[in-house]
Amino acid sequence: MSYGNGRRVAIVAGIRTPFVRSGTLFKSLSAIDLGRQNVAELIQRTALAPQDVELLVYGTVLPSATAPNIAREVALIPHLGKNVQAFTVGRACASANQAITDAADQIALGHADVAIAGGAESLSNVPILHSRGFSDALVAASRARTLSQRMQALAKIRPRDLVPVTPAIAEPSTGETMGQSADKMAKINGISREEQDQFALRSHRLAHAGAQDGRLAAEIAPVYVSPRFTPVTADNGIRADTSLEQLAALRPVFDKRYGTVTAGNASPLTDGAAAVLLMSEERARAMGYTPLAYIRSYAYAALDPGEQLLMAPVLAAPIALARAGLTLADMEVVEMHEAFAAQVLCNLAGLRSREWASRAGITTPVGEVDRSRLNVMGGSVSIGHPFGATGARITTTLCHELKRRNGQFGLMTVCAAGGMGFAMVVERA
Repeated sequence: MSYGNGRRVAIVAGIRTPFVRSGTLFKSLSAIDLGRQNVAELIQRTALAPQDVELLVYGTVLPSATAPNIAREVALIPHLGKNVQAFTVGRACASANQAITDAADQIALGHADVAIAGGAESLSNVPILHSRGFSDALVAASRARTLSQRMQALAKIRPRDLVPVTPAIAEPSTGETMGQSADKMAKINGISREEQDQFALRSHRLAHAGAQDGRLAAEIAPVYVSPRFTPVTADNGIRADTSLEQLAALRPVFDKRYGTVTAGNASPLTDGAAAVLLMSEERARAMGYTPLAYIRSYAYAALDPGEQLLMAPVLAAPIALARAGLTLADMEVVEMHEAFAAQVLCNLAGLRSREWASRAGITTPVGEVDRSRLNVMGGSVSIGHPFGATGARITTTLCHELKRRNGQFGLMTVCAAGGMGFAMVVERA
């Protein structure tokens, strides 16, 4: 990626925490806690000095009400100078991708040379909100000047006002959850339950193989959980023992009568953090680093959330490929975020569809993705999906797999709530 000034952005390194199912091993840790440990480990592994890093961009989807700028809280670790610029971004499940491209833009423009970008999510610690009636009563009580006025304000609280309000994983514009959208997409595109279960099984088997032979483990840094500081070293959602029979026995979650999306072929709610180190090509060379890859191009796209919510990557991918001056045939590795097995299968169908090609403004479909190059160490269905972190995990995995295969170009795509999609092409030197 260049802005006409010749500056290329290098992906120097990436690291993540284990991804664990929410409510389990990381339930005592906030997204800020996870982000701090993650970024500290990245800095230590790359031997950066505090003065080296100029910028930190971090994504999250469900921010803390008391510390909404997670990036600044993460940047205040002892490993960084207090003068590091830090800001938080949000683009639903593509938040870490937004963080990476925002940081890359600053480097490409010459405004920075060294940046850390990524994201974190703790779905074990979802913010719980009060009802409007309860909030209004508390505000009125806080403004009361006398005890009598305070009691009158609190007396207006009704039992229904005490029911907590939790954030829903649903579209504000349609009220439709992601799972309902995935079910709808499967019906529209003719994706069967068996196809989804087979893809989910593939994800678990490939992730297990990657964990066993060390490929996945190389991207993970242990997290030490207090009070005993017990190390968590591996993802806990990968099921080596699952089978098609077990997956087929699970009941649909969203459309219980006609649906095909189950807990087995969907990504689980997950806690975790991930980050990458970005540098200008010149600074990386000057500091003696060998980049994993360079950002060749990227693109974002969007469509009507009431239509096929998770299909926007099909619109973003041809733009990213065109900006890179490349085609799908040039991609030696393809990483697609697995929100649902149904979503990936629909996206794959969309990439070879003339109708979707026309919607993307191209005359020829992007093409058929070679399954031997797709998500070769599994994906979010098995590894897990901390909303704010997944994009950085996929970026790291893509770059490492390109290196292992001695490939030159790789493509990644991410679907996101709101009908948004992302695609990026990376290039090895």
